[in-house]
Amino acid sequence: MTKAPDFILFAQHGWADTHRTIATMAKVLATSQTLVITPYLGWFKTWWRIEPLVEKVEQIATETIARYPHTPIRIIGHSMGGLIWLEVLTRHPEWWQKVESLVLIASPVGGADLARIFDPLGVGIGIAGALGINRRQMAQVIAKTIPTLVIAGDIDEGSDGTITIGTTTFAGAKFVSLPRLSHAKLKNHPAVVELIREFWANPGITNPPSSDFAAQLIEHLQSVPGMMDAHCRDFRRAKTYMRLANGLSIHIWTHPLQIEHVFVGNSSGECLYGGFVGWMHRAELRKALDEVETLYATSLHKP
Repeated sequence: MTKAPDFILFAQHGWADTHRTIATMAKVLATSQTLVITPYLGWFKTWWRIEPLVEKVEQIATETIARYPHTPIRIIGHSMGGLIWLEVLTRHPEWWQKVESLVLIASPVGGADLARIFDPLGVGIGIAGALGINRRQMAQVIAKTIPTLVIAGDIDEGSDGTITIGTTTFAGAKFVSLPRLSHAKLKNHPAVVELIREFWANPGITNPPSSDFAAQLIEHLQSVPGMMDAHCRDFRRAKTYMRLANGLSIHIWTHPLQIEHVFVGNSSGECLYGGFVGWMHRAELRKALDEVETLYATSLHKP
């Protein structure tokens, strides 16, 4: 009889990538008794639709878990690979108690802003339609049961060069940002390996911090239909729209392509959050700003 592995490690590559690099990292993290599963989804196929990719990973996971029904599971996903696993886990809550940890590396959980360049209207053009979806609610539900670690890179005070730091975050996950690591380097780097090992040694459910007003305000803006996380580099372009009693302020800037940006600043003039919507959702953003104005604004500066 074949001896069961000590744990099953699923490691999933993302968009425009192969399994080789993340498989190398997975083997470093594994023990001699670990069953490492690193599905290759096909480089060209990652450009088209996410649903067949989710189904392939789901099938492989289903077959593997059926072979080892009592073996614990650990999951690592880089970029779109993390989004694929959020979709798979949402379809299989019966697996959650088997999963010891979920590690999302540079995964645009809130939606990738670059996806809107390829699919500006959000109508589902190729893989861009899937990458532009906000999966925060999905991730937050999972993180209430599965210990979750989020790792992001920061090469320009706001992004890893491909996705913004803000889009990787969500309530309930432990979050770590690594300076000077780009999107591609994050899928196999000693610093990432060390973070994962530390998390595996002491996994736990991260209780969301008690929501202060800034967190509530940001959550309110993130809930606007079509809202995508923006890089704070454009904060300096924005004009003050309203000031709030507790020192926070809201600023807006319209991109030449009529993309409406909104930023939250603190009393020191630092950017706490940036987001944007396309012209299809400008009315929803204005409605959300009107709601904030009614409840909290102390002064209003119309641009």
